Amino acid sequence: MRKEFRLAGEGGQGLITAAIILAAAAAEHTDLNAVQTQSYGPESRGGASRADVIISDEDIDYPEVKSPEVLLVMAQEASDKYGPGLAKGGTLIVDSTYVDRIPPIDGRAVKYPISQTARELGREIVANIVALGLLVGVTRCVPEEAALQAVLARVPRGTEDLNTRAFRAGLEAARKLV
Repeated sequence: MRKEFRLAGEGGQGLITAAIILAAAAAEHTDLNAVQTQSYGPESRGGASRADVIISDEDIDYPEVKSPEVLLVMAQEASDKYGPGLAKGGTLIVDSTYVDRIPPIDGRAVKYPISQTARELGREIVANIVALGLLVGVTRCVPEEAALQAVLARVPRGTEDLNTRAFRAGLEAARKLV
């Protein structure tokens, strides 16, 4: 089993952090292998950026995502740029707060106001953790508890409660949507 993920949005949305946490959940808290890569340059200050994760029960010899089975997009520019690369039959997860149009896909689309949910929790900065909860809930790529442990190991001290609520909000949304 090899599963390829792409998390895409604008620089500053925390998607590289979310990808690192996803890979850590698989590699540190399960028997799976994982690798995480990212692509950003000036995009770190805005513009489309992406982070990729591969999770596999076998060795990962080639760490590049060519055609992700799961694509999370949190900005319109990222949807426009990376949406057409989604694998046939793949899953597109969309932050409907900022993405109005999605490209035609041969798969399923899950739309949810990720960033709005984070604002309602108190800080939009945790939208990446809401998104991670949604992704884990929709794909079941790693156990929920493993992902939460990886979140708590990587968030700033003093923000554990907020990030736990954000992650669980994403999981709850997935339960309702799937």
